[in-house]
Amino acid sequence: MTQAIASEIKLIVFQLNTKEYAIPVNQVRSIEKVEHITRVPHTDKFVKGVLNLRGVITPIIDLRSRFELDESSYSDSTRVIIVGFNELEVGFIVDLANDVIDIPVNSIEPPPEVVGVKEAEYINGVAKIGKRLLILIDLEKILKIEERSSIQGIEG
Repeated sequence: MTQAIASEIKLIVFQLNTKEYAIPVNQVRSIEKVEHITRVPHTDKFVKGVLNLRGVITPIIDLRSRFELDESSYSDSTRVIIVGFNELEVGFIVDLANDVIDIPVNSIEPPPEVVGVKEAEYINGVAKIGKRLLILIDLEKILKIEERSSIQGIEG
């Protein structure tokens, strides 16, 4: 019996500033418009609060703030990407979620060695698709263990 090896990976592409990032589609549960977010006291700055999403209380993280990028106000194109990672469900606020694409696994390269760039800590790899450069984010690093416990504390 031969084992099938995935030659492509399906990604959700989103933007922060003008850069394109990607998350594997199998980790995404839904993409929502920004609704009323209830602030939770004594949480990290990048945790914007919680969202009641169809009866499920979901912690919301602003990826601009998490990556220490300049903050901007939310617009009609701002989205919340709800992801599931291990037993945790979290929403990421992004500027725009604009694409679902299949890319060859062999087009993914290790993250470049970059010194002094905060977001580099959260990169899992980069993919070159034509003239596009997609930055694959690492959910495990974004949801570090010590911060995961505080997020789980507010999860419903």
